[in-house]
This record gives sequence, C-alpha cells and structure tokens, in this order.
Amino acid sequence: MSIPESPILPVRAFQWDLARQVERPDFLQRLLPRYAAWGYRELFLHLEDAVHYPSLPGIGRDDAWGYEQLGELVLAAARNGIRVVPIVNLLGHTQYLIKHPDLRDLNELRSERGQPLANGQICPLHPRTLEVAEKLLRDMAPYCTAGKVHVGLDESFHLGRCPRCRDEVGRIGLGAHFAGHVRRLHALADSLGLQLGMWADMLYFTPEAIPLLPAGLTAYDWYYYPFPRLPRVEFFNFAERDLATPLRQQGIRYYGCPMNGAFRHEPLPVFGDRLANLRSWWRRCREVKADGYLVTSWEAGRLALETTTIVDAAAAGLWEEPATDDPAVLLAGGLARALGAKRALPLARRLLQADARAFAGYPRWRINDRWDVFAGAESLKAYEAELRFFDRLAATPMPVPLAASLAFRRYLAVRDVFVRRAAREVFRWRRLLAKGDRELVTQYVTSSAREAAAFGRELRTARTAARAMWIRTRDPQASGPNQSMLEADETRLADWRAWLRQAKSQPEMALARTPVCGAWQLQFWVHNLAPAVQKVIVEEQKPDGTWHELAGCFTIEFRAFAARPQTRIRRELTVPVDRPDAVLRIAVRGIGRVEVSHVALGNGLETRRSAVFRTRHSLGVDAPAQGLPVVDWSVNRGELALQFPATKAPA
Repeated sequence: MSIPESPILPVRAFQWDLARQVERPDFLQRLLPRYAAWGYRELFLHLEDAVHYPSLPGIGRDDAWGYEQLGELVLAAARNGIRVVPIVNLLGHTQYLIKHPDLRDLNELRSERGQPLANGQICPLHPRTLEVAEKLLRDMAPYCTAGKVHVGLDESFHLGRCPRCRDEVGRIGLGAHFAGHVRRLHALADSLGLQLGMWADMLYFTPEAIPLLPAGLTAYDWYYYPFPRLPRVEFFNFAERDLATPLRQQGIRYYGCPMNGAFRHEPLPVFGDRLANLRSWWRRCREVKADGYLVTSWEAGRLALETTTIVDAAAAGLWEEPATDDPAVLLAGGLARALGAKRALPLARRLLQADARAFAGYPRWRINDRWDVFAGAESLKAYEAELRFFDRLAATPMPVPLAASLAFRRYLAVRDVFVRRAAREVFRWRRLLAKGDRELVTQYVTSSAREAAAFGRELRTARTAARAMWIRTRDPQASGPNQSMLEADETRLADWRAWLRQAKSQPEMALARTPVCGAWQLQFWVHNLAPAVQKVIVEEQKPDGTWHELAGCFTIEFRAFAARPQTRIRRELTVPVDRPDAVLRIAVRGIGRVEVSHVALGNGLETRRSAVFRTRHSLGVDAPAQGLPVVDWSVNRGELALQFPATKAPA
C-alpha cells in the first residue's frame, strides 16, 4: 500500500550504512520499490570511504563502490520516488580521510612534537579542511536529489585539541568554535545549492552553540532507546534533554532518529527494544511537528540485512495503522511486508520472547575475544535455559534470513555453556587432584575432549549459518565479522583440545594456567547503578612498579532496561591471575561511577576473600550534567587496591 504525502506526517526516511556494510548494489536497488510502498520518501547514505570520490582519489577503500555505481542507486531511488541525501562526515568519524598520507596533517590530534597522529578527526581550522570539504561535497552534489547534504559532525569528542583550535576555544568558547565550523560548511553547501544537515548530539554538549547556528540548517536528533518523554544523553547518566524547542526558535529544521538494527556484536536486532525506540520517536515527532523521521542503520555487517529491513517495514505500521500499539502486531506487519512471512504473528511473539535472551552488551561480548574470563561463581542454569530456548526457536520454520540468524544465535548459546562449563571442570579436576584421584581426572579429561569434538561440529554448523547471513546480500568472495569471530573460536578450540590431549597423560597441568581459566581467578561483582560510559579494568603491578592491564570490560549493556539514570544491574567479572600473591587493583575509567563487591581470588581448591568481602566500594566519578565529556581510556578515575587476608575460606 502506497502512503501519500501528508502535511500532517513528518517526512519518512531510512538510512543505509554503506561505510560499514558492503551490500551489493543490485540487492539494494531491488529493495527500493518496497521502501517506497511502505511510505518512505528519503534515503540517507552514510558513505565515508565506501565510494571512490573523483576529486580525492585514494580515499575509497578496496571494495568501495564506483562513482557511477552510486549514481545508479540514486537513479533507481528517483524512479521510485525516493530522494537521496548523502552523509559525508566532516568532523567526527573522519578517520577515512586522515588515514590517507596526503591528508594526515588534517588531524586534530598531535604528538608532543606537533606531528599528526595516525588516528583522530579532522581539525575544523586547518587551512585545507574547507578545500577537502568542497571536493567531497562537489562530488556528491549530483547525487543530492533531495536538495540536501548531511555532514555528520557527531561524536566529535576531540574537538578543540590541536594548538590552533585550543587558542580559538580559549578566546571565544567551545560552542562558538563548533558553530563556526557549522557556519563555514553551511556557506559551502549553500554555494552548491544544498541545504546542510548535521547530527544533533554535539549540541547536547555545547548548547551555547545553538543561537550561533545559521537558520535553514537541519538537525538530526538521535537516541536509540525507548523514552517516555524526552530523548536522553548517555554521557549525562541518561538525563533528559530537549533540543527541538531551541532549534526551532533558531529556525533550524528538526528530524527525530530511531535505529533499526543491532549494537556492535549482536547477531540480530533486539526487536522489542527497536520497536519501542521507533514508537518513542514517532510520538515525539508528531508532538513537536518534526520535519522528518529518519530510521537509521549502523554497522549491519554482523546481521543478515533482511533483519533490519524487517524493522524498517514494521515502522510503516506507525503511519499505516496508527491505532496499533502492540509490538507483536507491529513486528508481524514487518515480517509480512519484508519477508512475506506466513503465520507472522506467532513468529513475531517468539522473536520478542528472544529479547530476554539477547546476546547484547560488553559483559556478554567478552567471550568473542577470550575464553579465560568466565571461571566464576555465576550459575550456568540461565545459560543452559537460554540454549534450550534457542534449540526450540531454531527448529521453528521461518524465512531463510531469520533461520540462518537464529542458527548462528543458537551457536552463541552453545558456546556460552561450553566455555563456562569447561572452566568449572578444570576447577573440579583440581579438587580431585588434591584428593589424589588422578585416574578419575584423566577420565574427566577424556570426556571433556569428546565434548570439545562435539563443539567443533557445532562450530562448523555456525560457519554455514554465518555464511548464509552474509552472502544473500553481500559479495560472496568476501567474508564478514561473524566469520572472523568463528575463525578465532576455531583457534581457541584448537588450543583447548591440544591442552586436553596433553592433560590426559599429565593431569597435573590443570593446576596451572589453562586456555579456559588461570591458575587463579579474580572474581567480583560490578554494580552498575548509574549507567553512563564506564569501563572496569583489573591491573597487576609489575616488579618495576608499573601497572599492567590484565582485562577490562565496558559496562554498557545496549538494552532499554539499562538506559535510565538509576538501575540495579549486577554483573560478575572474572580475570585470570598467575599467582595468589600478585599485587592487584580494580579501576574504573571513562565517565561515571560503579560499585564493586564480593571480591575473591580462587583456584577451585581455596578461595581468598577480600578483607571486606560484602562491602560495596564506589569507584569513578559522577557523570557530568553538561559540557563536552573528556574521555581518556588510559586514565583511571577510581581505584581499589585489593588485599586478601592470609586466612582461607572454604572454596
């Protein structure tokens, strides 16, 4: 059903993140008539180095689209009544520029000798910045069929760091410094006959810039969790903020921007959270009479792209059936529109049930990088129940993109149980060795070797699922991040199996470090009571007095239940330690405060508890209420020196 234009509704728009996904042009072109039928009128293309710019050769990456290919997509969109808005980042997220040797000097970040670093963002006052910006925008101007260009400017946390920018900030303030860059870009876009757009998040941090911005600008306000009244700011401990009112007073157009997909390493969207985010923004856009409603998509390379398309299709229910507020009905509509799913409502309800078992947040994602940080006291029952759920769900008939995604998700559930159980087995073997049951340990090692072989078969099945998620929409000659993750799992599994083969004849090896746990394991709880942007780390002091990071974990959950000023989230963290007399400390970095408790050091034979085991220790600093956050991940914002008394509590 085609939705007519209406002065009552904001412009409906969607985004494809070409900068971080490599969908085939032919596949995307085939989707355009469907998006038009769902009522979308604008397509935003996040580019960075995903296209070869004629005026800046060498910027496009190896698999970048050709300039003509991009033109074919824009033309196909026009044939379907969809206008295109290219997104060309021109402040934050400009690594695509400074990675090129000829543009490295644009970097805001400098060494002590004044040399540009390899990573950072472009300097708004560099003499060549406007020259480069003009080349990029002039190249994209023919493809700005909506008469607009979007220049990003989001998450520009290095703003004002180079000497020339520090000097200007000292004279006129950070807000005026930022507004000056926006005004120059606005004038450049105007000279090309284009309206300028930017993400709005930097205005949360520099609200004093708003009165200095030019009228005629468009600000895109994004926030990716549901909210009851106003969008929130993560760096401010999820405090509410209203940008629509001051922007409108300044004559600036306003779009509200939800998100359709997954965060970082999730294998499929958390559909309930996504739908709630869509509904929050649709309600707000109607309330403030927003100019547009943009459903964004980011870093979709770990997903089957059809799963984000389901969310875009579900959003159409907001304007096609405005009386419907049932998430299952909205999702069923998306399944039917995007995939032609049969029995869509029962399937939607099952997918929403999976939200409670989402593979989301850094505490879950640590397993992608290492297997030796899960030898703790946390019960396996929840993970085993999760596996049983995905066993049942993966057996449910459903369209291929979802079937492949859930088969891959089931593998992650298998891995969670396998890795955690393996660590606990090592601890059990140590207790048996202490009793002299060496032969029994050998039997258990043999059993674990069989389990490892079975896991290897699961891993091969997961490779098939990951491949199916990838090749339906992307270059089959390339491989994606899920496949890279599975290759790392194969390496870790090979290490574990090799260790088990040796341990059959040398079971005493279990007393030392293993591929799944340390000789000792530091265990503690992290209480995330006031979420912001925190990272908890464990450090060991070396003989020369320096501190070395053993492991760390961000506290960000990427879930609606964590996106609020006060929570009661508790996560167990464990870290392998080589010896019980190691000098250790727990530290917090980033923005915000956490509490830690139940700190213990164990090896399966004994547990050495911290001097004040159950006491909660507050670490870090309160999140700010205003200003641009200074995030330095190399600096501790709070530390807890660990002391374990000589007395030993039973394991």
